[in-house]
Amino acid sequence: MKITLALPDDLPKLLAFRQEAAGWLRELGSDQWSRPYPADRLLSTIESGTVFMVRDGDVTAATITLTTDAEEGLWSEQELSEPSLFINKLTVARTHAGQNMGGRLIDWAGDRAFRASLKWLRLDAWTTNEALQRYYLGQGFEHVRTVREGNAVNGGPRVSGWLAQRATYPANHEFVDETPTP
Repeated sequence: MKITLALPDDLPKLLAFRQEAAGWLRELGSDQWSRPYPADRLLSTIESGTVFMVRDGDVTAATITLTTDAEEGLWSEQELSEPSLFINKLTVARTHAGQNMGGRLIDWAGDRAFRASLKWLRLDAWTTNEALQRYYLGQGFEHVRTVREGNAVNGGPRVSGWLAQRATYPANHEFVDETPTP
């Protein structure tokens, strides 16, 4: 399997991919990703070169968005002064579930961050998705805190404010990395 940058032509595939993940989460009783993701925002992140895809032949097996920019209002000034890479929208196709695809992709992201001389791999997760939080803890992340207030979208409680981080380090992820050097 190989990792490539997502291209604008991948937009419909990525939108359908997210819908599939939202349906699976709904079956598990979670409202995570229940609102459709705006296509124009996704296209903008694709064009910025921050969306990556794991391709298994012609099949998209997983996707991840990586950025050095933190979502506003989550991390402290002290934390933001530490060089970090932030994981967003990590999604694994149901066809590739149970194969440690997410873990390998997290290792790839941590390896990429390490090669870019960044200290931390960080993420925020849905505050009510305890299974996802346990998953990230099992992947070596440490819970930093949970931010519940300050959702810039509607002024209500923040739904994705469970913050976690792990130190970056070199890792053998077993992907063929066809992305530009970080």
